[in-house]
Amino acid sequence: MFFESSNFPFLSVLETNWLLIKQEFEQLKSEKLIDWPEKNIYNQGWKIFGLYSFGKKLQENCQLCPQTTRLTETIPGITTVGFSRLASGTKITPHVGCSDRVLRCHLGLIVPDRCALRVGSQTKSWQEGKCFIFDDTLEHEAWNLGKSDRIVLLIDFLKPGHKLTDLSQLNCPKPLIDVMSHM
Repeated sequence: MFFESSNFPFLSVLETNWLLIKQEFEQLKSEKLIDWPEKNIYNQGWKIFGLYSFGKKLQENCQLCPQTTRLTETIPGITTVGFSRLASGTKITPHVGCSDRVLRCHLGLIVPDRCALRVGSQTKSWQEGKCFIFDDTLEHEAWNLGKSDRIVLLIDFLKPGHKLTDLSQLNCPKPLIDVMSHM
C-alpha cells in the first residue's frame, strides 16, 4: 500500500533539495557502502550507507553527508535514514518489514529505466526528485533491470500518532539492529 506524499508535507524539503542530496551521495566513496545485511532476500548488488539506524545517529557517516543529515532531521519521528543502491540486475525477493510503527519513504535520486517496487498488488517506478511512501510490513519486492545503479534515499519515520519509547517496540530482529547500528 502506497500513501500520497502530499499527506506528509514535511517531506517536501527532500523533494526541493533532492539534487543536493544526490550530490552528497555521489561524493561518497563506494567502499563506504556495505551490503544490506539480510542477504537471504536478494541475489546480489544491494548496498547501503546509513545515517540513522533504528534511532541511532551514525555520527561518522552523518559528517560525510551534513546537508542530507540536516534535511532529514527535520522529519518528525525518523528512525532510519540512509542511501540504498541497487546495482543493475539486482532483485530483492518478496518479503515483509519488521515494524508496524513506521512508514518507509524512498526519495528517487538516480533512477534508470526498468526499476520498480511492488507493495501488495501495486507496482510503482521511482522518479528522480520524488518521494513515495509505503507500509513495508506488507509484502514487497524491488528490482533493477536497468543498465545502471538505482539510488534512493530511504527514510523510516514513525506513523502519525505513534510514539517510540524503546527500540524493542520496532519488533525488528536484534541481529539486524546490531549490524545496522554499527555501520
